[in-house]
Amino acid sequence: MTDSSRPSDHFDSTGHVDSTYVDSAGLPELDKIIQPKLGPVGYLRFFWRQLTSMRTALFLLLLLAIAAIPGSLVPQVSSDPNGVIQYKANNPTVAPILENLQVFTTYSSFWFSAIYLLLFISLIGCVIPRTKHHFDALRARPPKTPANLSRLEGFTTRQSGTDAATAIAAGQRVLRRQGYRTELYFNSGSVSVSAERGYLRETGNLVFHCALIGVLVAVGLGGGFGYTGQRVVVEGYALSNSLASYDSFNPGRFFTDAALRPYSIALDTFVPKYEDNLDSNAIGQVLDYTANVTATLGGGQAQQSTIKVNEPLAIGDTQVYLLGNGYAPVVTVRDPQGTVVFSQPTAFLPQDANLFSLGVIKIPDGLKEQIGIRALFYPTAVLTNLGTLASSYPDLINPQLTMEVYTGDLGLDNGTSSNAYALNTDSLTQIAGRKADAATIKLAPGDRVDLPDGLGSIELSSIPRFASLDVHHDPAQGWVLVFAILVLSGLVTSLFIPRRRMWITAITGDDGTVALEYAGLARGDDPGLDAAVADIADRHLDQLRNLDESGLRVTS
Repeated sequence: MTDSSRPSDHFDSTGHVDSTYVDSAGLPELDKIIQPKLGPVGYLRFFWRQLTSMRTALFLLLLLAIAAIPGSLVPQVSSDPNGVIQYKANNPTVAPILENLQVFTTYSSFWFSAIYLLLFISLIGCVIPRTKHHFDALRARPPKTPANLSRLEGFTTRQSGTDAATAIAAGQRVLRRQGYRTELYFNSGSVSVSAERGYLRETGNLVFHCALIGVLVAVGLGGGFGYTGQRVVVEGYALSNSLASYDSFNPGRFFTDAALRPYSIALDTFVPKYEDNLDSNAIGQVLDYTANVTATLGGGQAQQSTIKVNEPLAIGDTQVYLLGNGYAPVVTVRDPQGTVVFSQPTAFLPQDANLFSLGVIKIPDGLKEQIGIRALFYPTAVLTNLGTLASSYPDLINPQLTMEVYTGDLGLDNGTSSNAYALNTDSLTQIAGRKADAATIKLAPGDRVDLPDGLGSIELSSIPRFASLDVHHDPAQGWVLVFAILVLSGLVTSLFIPRRRMWITAITGDDGTVALEYAGLARGDDPGLDAAVADIADRHLDQLRNLDESGLRVTS
């Protein structure tokens, strides 16, 4: 039987026969619903809608935050290359796995870039249709007044002695003063005004998402055109902003040498401040670091400045940060005739909070054999119960330098690069140290001793400090700040500006009296809607009372 109230293509599943499908006995199957086939275009449309949904965008944003976690747990090549080297040395089993997964270059890895690009596409796909819909809504008229306002929130009634048209005109003025867009509607026996406001909420939402896209674009461009470089600078030496001057350098994809503005930064002194109160449990703890530098931009005048932790030096479109510090003992080596063959500071890597440090010195020329030295430095040397040395304080109170000396081929002439902070002893012979006939060499500042086998002599000339500087150039960081402010502004706007619709209806009774009805509707939760409707009603009556003073009789 056909139901005339149903569409012509409607059928109930129960009892429907589809001759296309038959069972094993060859009889038609019942209740078989045919699902439409999407096809290639349909599947593409389906996946595009899933990718550009707000749910997917939020998920990708959360996934991007999670993907950034390894970058804060593991040293990164871009910011701490020496830390990466040390991490690989300390974790020989895990390091190759992390290297294959590009964890040491988290923010440029394929998996982080994939999430980044998907989030970028998803946000664009979300924003474009929502922007069109928002502009259409801005041009649209407020909706017609519902027939039964009593079903809406905040419904309240008042009585007016004015005619319906005058009352509604006064209500329209009240709503406009509150920032509502209004539209009058006329029905048999009633006249009403429909009002709407809060479009700024959606505007803020769109600003938030557009600014988020701006942040992604700015970060991407900044990473592409920017660069970072690290250099260990010893007191009395300088850093120049050239490729050859950096210990490590990480350029962006679109970097060119023209981005390197010429300048130099000389480290005059490095002044640490430690807790030295003997009654304190934190004795030796760092209180402050200050690098006093002389900065010269191009051929300009040299200027004195300081670099502190979290207080970088801004010069030549770059920021120079203080990353670390330590000691760089100056070791002087002489041949048997007393000629100096080596004398320069060598940065030692701190191993603990008291700056017990490890260093490697390699001397390939000037002596009859190449020598390599593995040295330990103690700023304040003390003898432990085990008979070994340790440092009890990070400042120079009782400095001691101990050295194990090796001879042989250092591997510097085979054309391959070597780690300046490591000494491969496989092809070397120890001539002074724990495994040699000669004891480990111990030096205090100014001490000079002879090397074994008549190789010459070695002296600890001085102990300057070094500072590890990180130079960061990001041409888009100003835009990132602007977009970040817009993100915050848009978010606050979308959270705290309510989207409301208000209606005022004037109904003329059979006896000529005018009844006023008020109601509202909010988009989402709006705990202040009832109070807002009551406030509109009170303001409307006040407006009508003002009209009464002009000769119109009003009752309420």
